[in-house]
Amino acid sequence: MKSMKPGRGPSFQGVAGSIVAIVFGVFWTVMAFSITNESPFPVTKVFPFFGLIFIGLGIFQAIYHYKNATGKNRMSVIDIVDSKEEPDPLNARFGRNPSSAEKMEASGENRHYCPYCDQQVQNDFAFCPACGKRI
Repeated sequence: MKSMKPGRGPSFQGVAGSIVAIVFGVFWTVMAFSITNESPFPVTKVFPFFGLIFIGLGIFQAIYHYKNATGKNRMSVIDIVDSKEEPDPLNARFGRNPSSAEKMEASGENRHYCPYCDQQVQNDFAFCPACGKRI
């Protein structure tokens, strides 16, 4: 199976979304300062700081998404890769060892285990006797 890398798209979209949040934060801060500048109520002086929160979160998210998009083992919900080419970053992060069915599938050996429930099956079975799914 050939490797497909749609994982770059969502991360770069996250960077674009973060930039929009930063621009919105700047707009909010400028507008809130101009509106509340001469307000007689001291509580209204808090509103411009919400824009600073947007700017800070936008910067943090932009850095996070950019590093994820350009990293070696990036993670994306829709990232489809061949396990022989690149390890699953979630397995590496949380220390999960691939099941025996995943190991056999990656190595190209004959299946002796159901890929869904990891139960041992015979080579000539079309369906798993444990879970009933087509093998």
